Amino acid sequence: MSTQLLIYETAVPVSSARHGQWSVEAGGSYAFSRQVNSVPLMAAEFPPAAAEYAIIFSGTDDIIMPAVILGMRGEENVYLDQAGGWQAKYIPAFIRRYPFVFSSDESGKTLTLCIDEAFAGCNQENRGEHLFAEDGKPTPYVDRVLQFLQDYQLQFKRTQAFCKKLKELDLLEPMQAQATLPSGERLSLTGFMAVERKKLKALSAEALAELAQTDALELIYLHLQSIRNFNNMRDRLVLIQGGMPETGPAGNGVESASEKDDEAQHAAAA
Repeated sequence: MSTQLLIYETAVPVSSARHGQWSVEAGGSYAFSRQVNSVPLMAAEFPPAAAEYAIIFSGTDDIIMPAVILGMRGEENVYLDQAGGWQAKYIPAFIRRYPFVFSSDESGKTLTLCIDEAFAGCNQENRGEHLFAEDGKPTPYVDRVLQFLQDYQLQFKRTQAFCKKLKELDLLEPMQAQATLPSGERLSLTGFMAVERKKLKALSAEALAELAQTDALELIYLHLQSIRNFNNMRDRLVLIQGGMPETGPAGNGVESASEKDDEAQHAAAA
């Protein structure tokens, strides 16, 4: 079976034989995501997420999905405080579904509910929500979890269709984000893509109309607007280091790979 790992350590199928006496105490700590600097995002999440996160696209030529950036470094989530509290109004569904996840067989047609047994909230001391009742049947809590994951899976398929359209229209370009901290440390985040505004403006009226009719155009503009949140991420890093955010230019920026190449050529010519 395959699962989306990242924050999952030991995800195993939920069963009454194994988890009959188990409970889950969710609490308010998201410390399990402390070393994750990005998580997948569904298209339906763009409206609330765009106000607080930078939404980008990542993946291979075959599979491209949106994601929110949580940190400029490889293993750092700047949206967590020291106690594991989430420092933003909207929490991505990928984070909220933890410690549960669907696993699929090789055909992708059969989905199995799994739980990460490494989650600190898993217990057999009746703390939190029971997974199974005395008769061995799943509790209403598990039913709600299943409904949440089924909705997530449906949104996943819709998001795939959106990304497929972006690829068909050749709108995505490799990008990189840069930031300079007051200490002089320079950070650079690469390996992601964003919609190229020039390519978007060059689309035909028919293509733009189709994007508008399917709400894809709104998602594109939300994505482009969200890129500004890379600046907020730098401010979060400064606060973590005990400094104060700057009000003026901070040496931040997001640029395409082609723009960087152009700058290098101009510098060489000079």
